[in-house]
Amino acid sequence: MPGPIVGDDGLARCPWAASHPVNREYHDTEWGRPIQGEAAHLERLTLEAFQSGLSWLTILNKRPAFRAAFAEFDAETVAAFDDTDRARLMADAGIVRNRLKIDAAITNARATVALRAQGGLAAYVEGFRPEIGPAPATTEEMVTTSPESVALSKGLKKQGFVFVGPTTMYALMEAIGIVDDHLVGCHRRGA
Repeated sequence: MPGPIVGDDGLARCPWAASHPVNREYHDTEWGRPIQGEAAHLERLTLEAFQSGLSWLTILNKRPAFRAAFAEFDAETVAAFDDTDRARLMADAGIVRNRLKIDAAITNARATVALRAQGGLAAYVEGFRPEIGPAPATTEEMVTTSPESVALSKGLKKQGFVFVGPTTMYALMEAIGIVDDHLVGCHRRGA
C-alpha cells in the first residue's frame, strides 16, 4: 500500500510528487492550498477539464502557454472569444488542442461571468466544502469523487458549465484545498 515517499531532502510526500521535479514543485508549493480570485478559480477549473484523459504533468508543462492563450484566465476576455480565437487556439501547439475542451473553456468563462450575480465562482465552489474532510493514509484510501463533488458538478451544470463531471470537480477540490488529500504523513498534510 503506497503511503508517503521520503525524498532525497528527507521530506515525506504523496507518491505522485516523487515522479518528476515539476510534480514535486507543484505538490510542495501549490496543490491543496487555497487560492484567491475569479481568474485563479477559472484557471484551475479549465486546466482540470483539459487534463481529463491526460497526465497532470502534461498540463503543468503547458500551463504557461495556457495562461497566455486564455488571457491569464480573465473571464470576460475569454467569454468574448469568437471563431477567430477558436482557430487560434486550435493552432496553438503550446496547449492541448481539443475542440471540445476549447469550446468548454469559453462556455465556462461565460458561465463564470453570469455567476457573478450569485456571488461568483469562488464563493460558489467554496459552498461545497465538506464538513469533514478525508484523511487517506495510502493511495488505496483515496477517492476520486465525493457527495460534495457530485453536488458541485450538478450545480455547475445547472449554471451552464460543461466538462465539470464529479471526478473533475473532486480534482479541483483537491487542487484548491477544499479537501486535503495529502496523505497522512506527507509534509504538506494540514498545511
